[in-house]
Amino acid sequence: MTWTIGFDLDMTLIDSRPGVARAIDTIATEFDLPLRGVELADRLGPPLDQLLGDAGVPADLIPALVARYRALYPTVVPHIPAMPGADAALAAVAERGGRVVIITGKHEPLARLHLVELGWQIDHLAGDLWSAGKAGVLREQRADVFVGDHAGDMRGARAAEVAAVGVTTGPCDADELRAAGADVVLENLTEFPDWLGEFGARAVRRPPAVSGRARPRAMPGIAG
Repeated sequence: MTWTIGFDLDMTLIDSRPGVARAIDTIATEFDLPLRGVELADRLGPPLDQLLGDAGVPADLIPALVARYRALYPTVVPHIPAMPGADAALAAVAERGGRVVIITGKHEPLARLHLVELGWQIDHLAGDLWSAGKAGVLREQRADVFVGDHAGDMRGARAAEVAAVGVTTGPCDADELRAAGADVVLENLTEFPDWLGEFGARAVRRPPAVSGRARPRAMPGIAG
């Protein structure tokens, strides 16, 4: 059986906080705005323009700030590490003959910089997508699972009718992830390979669907 596993990027596969905070502090100084990078970095998930708007930045300034942030971003990529267990999680999919799809709210060219920096080979990358907006790519890529750290990721998985796996490495705790539709919550990606092994074993034991594509929906639970 061939798997397609979708992953979010920020705070799921990479710890973006140090680099994002640095870039936000720089543009705050340049534009003389009362922004604190660490505060915005702790709310990662939604697209940058939404985060800036929620932080009170005037709407007419947001396009210029986003453009400057994107220009600065390549300088902070080396300061952004992989999350604990990220390499092993991606390897676990590959070892089972699976495909890896990354679907992120981050601007796609910036997201690609992280793949190069970390040496990750994946099958498909889609950026600039948030919450239920991720569902279209999940369906197009025929995903079986979507893994993310934010309630928005769980809503995307639910909209695509794929298994929703939450990790508590981002701004949302286990209760928030479950309330948004998580089928299972992991503390972090170090638990993912064992979970994937159980998930695959249970799916293989299911009888085949009479018609349509069989989705492996049996969900072994691991409390996060």
